[in-house]
Amino acid sequence: MPKVEGYRHGEPCWADLQTPDVAAAKDFYGRIFGWTYQDFPTPDGRSYAQAFVGGELVSTIAPQSPLQLEAGTAARWNIYFSAKDAADVLEEARHAGGTALFGPESVGDTGVLGFLAPPGGGTTGIWQPGTHYGSHVFNQPGALAWAELFTPETPVAVGFFQQLFGHEVTEYPQDDGGSYSTLLIDGSEVAGVVPADEGEQADWQVYFGVADVAGAAAEAQAAGGEVIVEPDEYPVDGSLATIRDPQGGVLNLIQIA
Repeated sequence: MPKVEGYRHGEPCWADLQTPDVAAAKDFYGRIFGWTYQDFPTPDGRSYAQAFVGGELVSTIAPQSPLQLEAGTAARWNIYFSAKDAADVLEEARHAGGTALFGPESVGDTGVLGFLAPPGGGTTGIWQPGTHYGSHVFNQPGALAWAELFTPETPVAVGFFQQLFGHEVTEYPQDDGGSYSTLLIDGSEVAGVVPADEGEQADWQVYFGVADVAGAAAEAQAAGGEVIVEPDEYPVDGSLATIRDPQGGVLNLIQIA
């Protein structure tokens, strides 16, 4: 499979999982994606796992913070956008009407981390690459393939990301009168922005590729997870599904031809 050597400013580059049970998550996602792992210690004596497909790094499964564990927070998938300068992006987020939630914080020599939220919400990771630039494989089985922000303030969120990263935008009218927006870099679509349903909280939906959506969804269920949206509920050849892992992490699967 082709290896990615880097990501452009404003392009989703990485997704990782924070979970209350790293070992259980490793087993669950290993069954779905065929991931192999390398474990590393954390300063508090626990461990996190790097996930690989065909020997190439594609994600990380990390333990939740003690506060998250105490609160009983569900596992969560995070999406990160590549940035030339994380500090500049976080500062610009404030001027664009969003919120800088965390950082910038250097993570050794691997890069600089931050989190922000556009108007309307939707926690978004920012990653300034050092030795780590993101997933070594993209849009392949077992790897990050797409991300969509569901938000009640679609036009404002689109404008926010345009101001931060200079994204171009394409609008796709929907049957309900709304529109599906895509963010583009140099003419290539890199992420979607979708109107949230009434009462739905803004959040990113992360997609990983699989060779067989129906088979992957069945494996998720057999491994103790839940299939929230079955493949045949989508109109495009059953090529998408949504699953929830046993610790509550929600992830979308997209079939890669």
